[in-house]
Amino acid sequence: MKKFIIILIILMGYNCLQAQSLKKYDIGSSGCKAYFFCNPGEFELSYSADSSKVYTAECKADSLSWGLICVALKEPGSIGPEAEDVLASYLDYLKTAFNIVSSAGYGKGHTMTNYADARGMIDYWKDKDGDEWKIKGWTDGKFIAVMYVYAKGKLDETNKVNLFLDGFRFKSMQ
Repeated sequence: MKKFIIILIILMGYNCLQAQSLKKYDIGSSGCKAYFFCNPGEFELSYSADSSKVYTAECKADSLSWGLICVALKEPGSIGPEAEDVLASYLDYLKTAFNIVSSAGYGKGHTMTNYADARGMIDYWKDKDGDEWKIKGWTDGKFIAVMYVYAKGKLDETNKVNLFLDGFRFKSMQ
């Protein structure tokens, strides 16, 4: 009986460690990658109205939903402020799609250490059901990526949430 309890404790500890680890996943055939705390499974591919490829995935862990939307733009645009404007427009569109009723406002000017072309922005949202979201959008003019985390009710902002939101890697970074 003692051996059974010891084995059970070891397995439970292993499962807890597995749930906490950050793992890199390929985003379909886009060439981009993202780090997740849970397995997002196969990324679903669809197409936008302008025929851009849209990859999506979401998974749940630790009572949170972790998700990503990655758009491979059919017509690449410029980098810098113009790319940020396109990202802001896409985030505005997502607010409607996700039934967002309030937001804090975009925090612009985020950059990636090893990729000068990347521009990012964050925001905090609340949807019609009262769920709280934190999102971070990225663009390099060729891709738009939106990483998001939401909780039923209040979202506690943690280092884990921020690690996830900074876990997108553009194709050009490989």
